[in-house]
Amino acid sequence: MSYPQGSDPNEVKVWDIVVRVGHWSLVVLFAAAYLTGEIEVKTLHAWAGYAIIGIVLFRILWGFVGTRHARFSDFVFGWTETAAYARSLLTPRPKHYLGHNPLGGWMVVALLATVLLVSWTGLELYAAEGKGPLAETQLTIVAPAQAHDRDGDGDDDHESLWEDAHELFAHLSLLLVLLHVAGVVVASLIHRENLVRAMITGRKRAE
Repeated sequence: MSYPQGSDPNEVKVWDIVVRVGHWSLVVLFAAAYLTGEIEVKTLHAWAGYAIIGIVLFRILWGFVGTRHARFSDFVFGWTETAAYARSLLTPRPKHYLGHNPLGGWMVVALLATVLLVSWTGLELYAAEGKGPLAETQLTIVAPAQAHDRDGDGDDDHESLWEDAHELFAHLSLLLVLLHVAGVVVASLIHRENLVRAMITGRKRAE
């Protein structure tokens, strides 16, 4: 049997185009949003956030109706399976998964959840400034006495609270991203496969 030039007969298609494009789009958009959060490029920061929300929500939907290895049912494992995989990493032949391994699967869930929290608090912060789609329906989660302070301190407290929450989740997301990158490097070395390349080509070594 002949194979297309550059293909490996020992590799199979794992990640579909939706997963791959979504993954790398989030990489670029998160970097853009994070780097413009503290400078006067609010329009770019806001639109990057809107795009992130759309991609994350679609990825969640795709996690239920997408291709096999894109579905949460394929990579979200219970505690027993996850612990067993973690223990296997200390053995000469750790267990190999064609899709996400259990630890990687839970990292995907954590990243999606945290990025959604970043996006939500960003929308609320933007609304506190009188901008964005939530400007007319923003949540008031400070004490009523503060929210209706005639001196205006309540509004300042309200905006400051959302700003603190937004920054907290943004930094938490960055921490998870760094842990994710470290996990990809470690898994690539342990399993002797290039996971970055796999997320570009969509193909992984089959066992």
